[in-house]
Amino acid sequence: MGRGGTEAFPDLGAHCDHENCNQLDFLPFTCDGCQKVFCLEHRTYKAHGCPKAEHNSRMVVVCRVCSMSIEKKAGEEDSTILERHERSGDCDARKKHKPRPAYAKDAKVPVRLPARNGTDCRDGKSSSVPSHQSLLTSH
Repeated sequence: MGRGGTEAFPDLGAHCDHENCNQLDFLPFTCDGCQKVFCLEHRTYKAHGCPKAEHNSRMVVVCRVCSMSIEKKAGEEDSTILERHERSGDCDARKKHKPRPAYAKDAKVPVRLPARNGTDCRDGKSSSVPSHQSLLTSH
């Protein structure tokens, strides 16, 4: 496909190398596998059917027990990889990543939100929750 852009700017952009596209793209992508130039729509290995995609891509399987990422080789089944990992002794449930509490911007401690916006009466038997209207008119 032609590399040039327009008549006025022949060095600007490139035409997509996908066989059914040939779109002139002013910000083209060069595939690191096949070294061809593609538009935004065809830039991924899958979108343009790159014959060298396996060479450049890496896939991992994440262990559900310890959260470890294990590299997957072409043709290997996930279950086989996980079974081998669990038998290896590297799998330890204590290593599992636990969700962290949300932090306010620049805060050093987790933000704890109250369960509701209201007050308890001194007698401990009743409580009140202000309505939206009372909040607006109280100022």
